[in-house]
Amino acid sequence: MGLPMTKNGRKSFKGYYAVLLLFFVVSVLGFYLVKDQIAVAKEDNIYHQLKLFTQVLDLVERDYVEPVKPQKLIYGAIQGMLSSLDPHSSFMRPDDFKELQVETKGKFTGIGIEITLKDGVLTVVSPIEGTPAFKAGLKPNDKILKINGKTTKNLTLIQAVKLLRGPKGTEVTVSIYREGWAKLKDIKLVRDVIPIISVKSNMLEDGYGYVRITNFQVKTSDSLEKALRKLEGKKGLKGLVLDLRNNPGGLLDQAVKVSDIFLESGLIVYTDGRIEDQKMRFTAHPNRVHHNYPVVVLVNGGSASASEIVAGALQDNKRAIIVGTQTFGKGSVQTIIPLEGGAAVRLTTARYYTPNGRSIQAKGITPDIEVPFIIAEKEKDARDVFHFLKEKDLEGHLKGQDDGKKETAQEETGKKHSNDMSKQLARDNQLREALRILKAWGIFTEMKPGCTGQKS
Repeated sequence: MGLPMTKNGRKSFKGYYAVLLLFFVVSVLGFYLVKDQIAVAKEDNIYHQLKLFTQVLDLVERDYVEPVKPQKLIYGAIQGMLSSLDPHSSFMRPDDFKELQVETKGKFTGIGIEITLKDGVLTVVSPIEGTPAFKAGLKPNDKILKINGKTTKNLTLIQAVKLLRGPKGTEVTVSIYREGWAKLKDIKLVRDVIPIISVKSNMLEDGYGYVRITNFQVKTSDSLEKALRKLEGKKGLKGLVLDLRNNPGGLLDQAVKVSDIFLESGLIVYTDGRIEDQKMRFTAHPNRVHHNYPVVVLVNGGSASASEIVAGALQDNKRAIIVGTQTFGKGSVQTIIPLEGGAAVRLTTARYYTPNGRSIQAKGITPDIEVPFIIAEKEKDARDVFHFLKEKDLEGHLKGQDDGKKETAQEETGKKHSNDMSKQLARDNQLREALRILKAWGIFTEMKPGCTGQKS
């Protein structure tokens, strides 16, 4: 179509621009009309779903076989909504929220395991050391299919925890399936107070320390600093084994503080979520007390969440060697949001990333040196191993410098302690490997490549 013509035959540019302007106005109006229609449709969809919910709520209140309290219906609806998101989002009733607050402060009554939902199945993340579950032999990745004969299918984590906990001295039976087993095994456990001693420490050998962190609670970093001061003493340490095996996690701020104890600078961990408040970065600060010695971190499939943050931070910052097996892979952040009436929502709001940008979620931390755990031989078998005779075993051998010297009470205590650690090392091949790495580290740093001998 050509331009409009004037009476004298010339083309009218004014008319052309008028047509263009009209077309532009209609297009803009059409765009905003469509945009508004999409927004209205979306809004109508939300209201439609809410209408559906109220219809079902009304049906239950009116026609269900027995009267049901409105609070029970609403709590159940919220619980169902959150549990459909992921295994870690949940609704906590007021008493559940109180239990969580007590647990992070140091003790609770139960059997002593950290659990999660893995592929919809109630799964042991890790037994807590020294508890009924630990003593009964429960292991990471055990599947709990029944509690007191009741199936755990469709149970939320909060419901499962309530079934497992109870007054001290009462019994609970869990039906466990473990990979390689032909059938379920019923394990009867007696509930007890679970005092969570977060940090345990010992000397492995002269100059080599050992610290085990069982979980991350309010005072973990303070307890770790005290343990390190005691181990370092006046002589200092040649190396440290930091044991995070079967550590199910705990408080994020404590994982950051524990990492910071060993780091002088650099990124520790960062989180990324949909909203700006969930995009956080945690960095290390210079320490007043410097722990300048090699560190080996032990991990396994029971190391989760906060323990994975520590392992990832020390690994990416080249501060420690990670030894053991692949960790659990819980790399999501749960935020506790209190509600009216004392209830709360535990909502997954972000993911954890190591300093190098690796996501922990569903993958975990890969050790620098993979060392599977090997069940030790029976002590009798170990004692029966043949040992070659040494000089001190020969009758009439010349006395050494320390022969015949009477031990002091302090030396006797040290000897007993040394024997205890020797037994632990004999039972634990991963711990032995960690100690060997530390010793080799010390040897290699003292070596002088290129030096062929003394010059005269």
